[in-house]
Amino acid sequence: MRSAETSLKALGLNYVDLLLVHWPQPNVPLSETLGALAKAKRSGLTRHIGVSNYTIAMLDEAVHVCPEPLITNQIEYHAYLPQDRMMAALRRHGMILTAYCPTARAKLLDDPVIGDIAKAHGKSPAQICLRWLIQQPMVAAVPRALEESHIVENLDVFDFALSDDEMKRVSALRSRKIRIADPPQRAPKWDMETVD
Repeated sequence: MRSAETSLKALGLNYVDLLLVHWPQPNVPLSETLGALAKAKRSGLTRHIGVSNYTIAMLDEAVHVCPEPLITNQIEYHAYLPQDRMMAALRRHGMILTAYCPTARAKLLDDPVIGDIAKAHGKSPAQICLRWLIQQPMVAAVPRALEESHIVENLDVFDFALSDDEMKRVSALRSRKIRIADPPQRAPKWDMETVD
């Protein structure tokens, strides 16, 4: 609660649309963390709540113990990292996947598959990465943008669509299984994915 109130004060807002637990804390029971998150929602500090960086087991427990509905698990997801099992778990709970690191911290920007598709559409590689994500059901993306031009570019992904073949070509890159965000002091033991 204190963290949420401090953030709202810094933002000059009465509430936010979505408040997340950023990383699971192994020394704090999920029921305590999620109880506080639910309290923030009930107090009007946020309209919706969710979690971030939760494994499937943590997500299942969180949904079970949280007295308010969770709407998302914000996790690393991009064309180099499969998250099929997590997506299935989120669907089971009626939640969405919010993808961070959508360009694999720029590693995808130099991929020839992404480059070929970008050229065909007259778009940037970053736009292809974002479009691949948002064309998937129940997936949202939160790209990082440090400059106004990047914000504009990130928003300019709604005037085209990737073909089924292009979606498959990008999806095939997931066999690389590259995880970018894995801080040893915070990261849980991640769910392992296989790629068909």
